[in-house]
Amino acid sequence: MVARSGRQHRALVVALLATLLLWHVPFGGFVLYPFKLLATWMHELSHGIAMLVTGAGFDRMEVYRDTSGYAYSLRSTGPLGAALVASAGYTGTAAIGAVLLVVGAGDRGARVALAAIGAALLASAALWVRNPFGIAATVGLGVALLGVAVFARAGATSLLLNFVAAQACVNAVLDIRVLFRSNLVVNGEVVQRSDAHTMADAAFGPAWLWAVAWLAWSLALFYVALRYSYRTSSRSDHGSAST
Repeated sequence: MVARSGRQHRALVVALLATLLLWHVPFGGFVLYPFKLLATWMHELSHGIAMLVTGAGFDRMEVYRDTSGYAYSLRSTGPLGAALVASAGYTGTAAIGAVLLVVGAGDRGARVALAAIGAALLASAALWVRNPFGIAATVGLGVALLGVAVFARAGATSLLLNFVAAQACVNAVLDIRVLFRSNLVVNGEVVQRSDAHTMADAAFGPAWLWAVAWLAWSLALFYVALRYSYRTSSRSDHGSAST
């Protein structure tokens, strides 16, 4: 088990505070924009992985300027497969964010995680991303994260990974809000159906029930990851004090 040092714990606190601050300042949206695109990529890639697992096949994905996106399957699947694919976007993004918060406990883990995300971005751009903006965004983000992983100092890698993780968790929670609206906007066009509607059709209950369930899942994972980070930091501090 990797314990956070005091510096790594401060990196997590700074990342969380910066996340909260940037959501409430005029220029915050500009700073957060690349991280919102990254969260969209995680969301659509999670759909795609579920498509592969369920046998639906992953045809392509698109990431748009307005931070919305689409993932397309090769074929339809049964109700269980449809439910897994529909739920994978929000639950997968929250899970990725939580895992990254835990991995960020160590400088080496943070560097490896950033390199892995960067490589995954480039691989997805080559294999599945098809729209020009999506390709440019995923390649740009991938190169940037790989550059930080290879060349940045340890403190910078930990801070960036914690910020990426915090943004993934926060976006997983905030993006669910759109599921409670009567319609959605994807790439500038109004659509009437969401992942929650697809989930309700494949399983049971109304769409809002699944939106609430995914929101609870995202909050629970965020809480568990933060609690783990706090506990490992406390152990590290106690261990240092006793030596």
